[in-house]
Formats: sequence, C-alpha cells, structure tokens
Amino acid sequence: MITALAGGVGAARFLRGLLEVREQHEVTAIVNTGDDVVLHGLHVSPDVDTVMYTLAGAVNAETGWGLAGETWTVMDALERFGGLTWFRLGDRDLATHLYRTHRLGEGATLSDVTAELARSWGLDLRVLPMTDQRVETRLDIEGEGEIGFQDYFVRRRHSVPVKAVRYAGAADATPAPGVLEAIADASCVIICPSNPILSIAPIFAVPGIEGAVAGRRADVIAVSPIVAGAALKGPADRIMTELGLESTVVGVARLYAPFTGTLVIDEADADLAGAVEAEGLHCVVTPTVMHGITEAAVLAEAVLGA
Repeated sequence: MITALAGGVGAARFLRGLLEVREQHEVTAIVNTGDDVVLHGLHVSPDVDTVMYTLAGAVNAETGWGLAGETWTVMDALERFGGLTWFRLGDRDLATHLYRTHRLGEGATLSDVTAELARSWGLDLRVLPMTDQRVETRLDIEGEGEIGFQDYFVRRRHSVPVKAVRYAGAADATPAPGVLEAIADASCVIICPSNPILSIAPIFAVPGIEGAVAGRRADVIAVSPIVAGAALKGPADRIMTELGLESTVVGVARLYAPFTGTLVIDEADADLAGAVEAEGLHCVVTPTVMHGITEAAVLAEAVLGA
C-alpha cells in the first residue's frame, strides 16, 4: 500500500502517473484542505477536487484545475448583479460544491462526502481530506495584515509579498478517519511535488500527522517542487524566499529533513545532490518535470524505486 500527501496541480499530475504503475486500490491520497473556502454559500475544496478531476481524466488540461469543456453561465449572470466573480466556478463544477454543501448540511463529514464524490467519478483509490475540521491557511501580507488563501492565490494572483503564514484552526483539528492508519500501514509514504508552505505544511499542522510521518522517516520519499531554483507552477519559490528560506532543492531538504528519508530532485539540480545529502537525506536524481502522463508515470516508478 502506498500513501501520498498531496496538494495542488503538481501533486494531482504525479498521482495520475502513480496510478499508471500501481492499482488504484493500493493508493491512498491524503489531501490538503487548508485552502478550502466558502463562496456563494458553497463549500469549495480546491485541492480535493483537482485530485479527483485529474485522476478521473476530467480535468481541464490547460489549467490543471477545473473541468474540461466547462461553461460559465452562472458566473456571467452573477456579474450582472455585481456578485463575487474573481473566483470563478464553472457550471459543471458548481454541481460538486452544491452536493458537498448539501451533504455537509445534512451532517455528513468532509471525509464521507469526499468518498462519495470519488466513487461518483469511478475512482477506487482512497481520497482522504487531512481533517474533517475547518483549517484555514492565512497569509500575513506586507502592509495589509492577514488575508485568506484564495484571496492571496486567486484574487491577488499570489503577487503580494508574504511576511508569515498561519494555519488557523489546525491546533484544534484532528486527522480525518483513516489518515494515521494509512500512514502507519503504507509500504512507503510519498510527499508529492507540492508547495511545501501552502500544500504540505497545512497537512502537518494537524496534530499527529507530522509525528506519524516522521515515525516512518526511512520509508518517506519526497519529490522536490523546486527545479533549478524555481517552482514550475505557483509561488513556492517566491514564498520560500519571502519567509527566509532557500528556494532550492537544498532549502526543500532542510524543511523536509525531520520527516523525510529520501528527496527526489531533477537532473537540473544534480550538482546539488551532495548538499542535499549533507542535510541528512538520501538524494535521487531523475527527470521530475511532468509534461504528460508518460513522464508522470516514469517519475512515479523512479520514486517507488528510490
């Protein structure tokens, strides 16, 4: 059994490759929910939905999120009323959020609803939210104070400098049912190529999860989301620098060393392999840029063989 910690487009693409080389029932994905948000009265779980849509082959391939062939009738109508439209939800995507919100209102947990949605897409792997409680990633912006993740990431297009990051509610949260068991029972734990601060750290902020992963350190393999000093997608490199961290594979190694035994880095960073190992991790050098399913599958095989 394989357990992966995931958040964002890079993680979803890696998981798609993983399912090319392993059966779905062998895989559990523990997904970040720190960027969940309530919009138009609806509970939206962007990372969970990106994972589901990608693995179901239904994602918008151009953006890496949302649904292929989407239409925008509702958002266009909202603009007439001056409604909130900087976070655009497609017409088909809205059905997911309507269902999730309705079921949560009936008393179902986020874990229950996520399992129901995954089954509806024909998925046989386990998709687990990191927690059933509300955890909100909040960013302290220079000159403004704290704002919510989606305000930073979507509305501001992650273009404003960040002073600090807080995972509100995490201290009072508990891991979702099955999360700790999936970590303990896995033959290996994979930290997907996700933003260390905005996708992986919220998962570890839930009490018990980081300790469970650290307890398996020798079997934990992380894929660096930083290649040649830059993030392939999103603000991982910039936010690491803004928080005083080194935005290289060595910086990733320092962050992950307490709970990770192996770091997989791209060939572009081969000259830094020794520096990674000096941080106490085994280093594997292999192509990590996923242009499509083929490259994602090759990377997954390399990770499983690390």
